Amino acid sequence: MSLLKEFKTPNDVIDFAVVKEQEAHDFYHYWAQKIDTKWIKNIFSEFAQEEMKHKELLLKVKKGETLSSSMEKVMDLKIADYLVDISPTPDMDYQHALIVAMKREKSSYKLYTDLAQKTDDPEIATTLNALAQEEAKHKLRLETLYDEEVLVWE
Repeated sequence: MSLLKEFKTPNDVIDFAVVKEQEAHDFYHYWAQKIDTKWIKNIFSEFAQEEMKHKELLLKVKKGETLSSSMEKVMDLKIADYLVDISPTPDMDYQHALIVAMKREKSSYKLYTDLAQKTDDPEIATTLNALAQEEAKHKLRLETLYDEEVLVWE
């Protein structure tokens, strides 16, 4: 079944994306409160704020603004592609926190990219591609941290 069959209007796509951004915010906010390690707490808090910014952008799009996507391609280190999925825990270490976050951002990127490819509305496709690019930037930031701070010790 196609995911877009559930959407009857462009606003339905935006509403769906708003819910996804809220879910992402809630996830990062929840784990930022549960984790004792300050630096992990800070990273998750930052990402919670970023997800709220995405939600706000989507709500502006719903009111008629256009979200444009940069033509610049975001580098993909593909680190998340080779890591095993793990579940978050309150006592997870830095490495595991980065893995959880990378996997989430990768999933969000894929969702927005897939939705953008399936819509016939060019403005909605532009918005979804712009959001996909934001998620790719988050993933790159996390993969860079992982590369510089975790892989160097292995």
